[in-house]
Amino acid sequence: MNKDSLKRLIDVANGNKKADLVLKNGSIVDVCSGKIFKADLAIAEGYIAGFGEYDGEIEVDIEGKYISPGLMDAHIHIESSYCTPEEFGRMVVPHGTTTVIADPHEIVNVCGIKGFHYMQEAAKNTCLSVKYMMPSCVPATKMEDAGCVISAEDMADDIVSKDVPGLGEFMDYNAIIENDDIALDKLILAKNHGKIVDGHSPNLFGKALNAYACAGIDTDHECSTLEEMEDRLSRGIYVQLRQGSACHNLEALIPGINEFNFRRCLLCSDDRQPKTIFEDGHLEYHLKKLVNAGISPVMAIAMATVNVSDCYGMKDRGMIVPGKRADLVIFDDLKDFKVSSVYILGEEVARDGEYLKELKKHDITDVSNTVHLDNFKKEMLQLWLKSDEVYAIEMIAGGVLSKKTKIRIKRDENGLFVFDKNIDACKCAVIERHHNTGKIGLGIIKGYGIQSGAIAASVAHDSHNIICVGVNDDEMNLAIENVKQNGGGFALVKDGEVIESLSLPVAGLMSDLSGEEVSKKLLSLHKKAVVELGVNESLEPVMSLTFMSLMVIPELKLTARGVFDIFENKFIDIEAN
Repeated sequence: MNKDSLKRLIDVANGNKKADLVLKNGSIVDVCSGKIFKADLAIAEGYIAGFGEYDGEIEVDIEGKYISPGLMDAHIHIESSYCTPEEFGRMVVPHGTTTVIADPHEIVNVCGIKGFHYMQEAAKNTCLSVKYMMPSCVPATKMEDAGCVISAEDMADDIVSKDVPGLGEFMDYNAIIENDDIALDKLILAKNHGKIVDGHSPNLFGKALNAYACAGIDTDHECSTLEEMEDRLSRGIYVQLRQGSACHNLEALIPGINEFNFRRCLLCSDDRQPKTIFEDGHLEYHLKKLVNAGISPVMAIAMATVNVSDCYGMKDRGMIVPGKRADLVIFDDLKDFKVSSVYILGEEVARDGEYLKELKKHDITDVSNTVHLDNFKKEMLQLWLKSDEVYAIEMIAGGVLSKKTKIRIKRDENGLFVFDKNIDACKCAVIERHHNTGKIGLGIIKGYGIQSGAIAASVAHDSHNIICVGVNDDEMNLAIENVKQNGGGFALVKDGEVIESLSLPVAGLMSDLSGEEVSKKLLSLHKKAVVELGVNESLEPVMSLTFMSLMVIPELKLTARGVFDIFENKFIDIEAN
């Protein structure tokens, strides 16, 4: 804002000049005092001039509806919507979201800093305010094979920007606890520039959690129990209450919210697919859950507005007070939270579920052609075992945690794993796809339920190598080949044919299609995975699989280097005898 704009804003606030826009007959949600009151709301130069009685060049009667600060998602990975930032903005803005704190570590793991810059440039084509954190763990740990390795030196030029709030989720908590110099260099860089550091510490307690907090960790979105929530709040760590497509932690944590600690609670999605957005919405879904559980509407809204702006140091937004950005959402009521209109910088950008801005997209050339499998051969999928008793990765519905489970499987006369429909176990492969190394990790998954065919994906958190499950090597190989030909994506195979696929040409992570088209494809993928391949319907069929390679989430995961036991912090042989 320049001096002339500020002068005019002050004149409007003082009643000396007409506002650009006045919203009349509305009830203003005051997240500062916890009240709701009726008043005109005056807007000028994209900012709030004041509330009271005002005249405007344009006056809109909102007929007793509720004016709330625009909603802010405290932690999300746009790439996990499988849509580009422009398309993501088009989907979530009509749901009242005006700002997101995004961690682009998915694309940076594939493309490096140029992936970070692509996301920044693409976000300029949406009215959604996207604040990108600088990814902290690329790769997630030093024992993974990502497309790039990002050091403190690599991120130094970008993290100083006022547009970068801080360092993204520090997933490698073991590196911090063990005083790893590479990890500490990144933390010191962030703190020396006054930046926030997002955390990620599932199942971390006691002295280990103290050590993690000592490193300057400010937030954590991985709480799944009240004990974890209380432990982090008591250590001054903001708790981000997560409700995404794969992880549903909000309801379990609501009983831990009280009138004292709610200011340290934020709302987030982490990962949200188009299907979830179109069916359930975005943060208004969180608000409904909170209010239905007995949390006051103003307290709930505060967790999605002023709490986020306080946490991330965004003093220009998050509350309806003079001088702040006119980022607003108009709700019909404070129970169902149906969104009537959305304003960003005083401009109406969505009405009755429709995005009103023109959609333009940034060129994707620099972040395409990222699947490199020249050294992969079908024979590499053979899993030779010395024992019928193995440790399997058991998938758990409702999240991305897994268990280390001992099971008995079948082998042929040569000792090769053989799929048996009567045994809840299937082969899983993770294949390095960035540098043609030919690395492949093989393991057994329990609980996925697949009965026929194969599924392959170039989305495999966080290094995003190829992950594939199937009942035989021929169909697994066909699914992998389809993903390769599409430049990334998902593929379902049955009876020797590809029965569904979704191309993800942007880093093997995002589609160039509309959100509606992506959602339609994902719905088909999900349905066919369950109905035709027999995947466990209690899981999120695609996204749940993509997390089975994330070796910073307990207990057992599979990477291109093999099966990793998070609690033992080492790779293991899966033979149990």
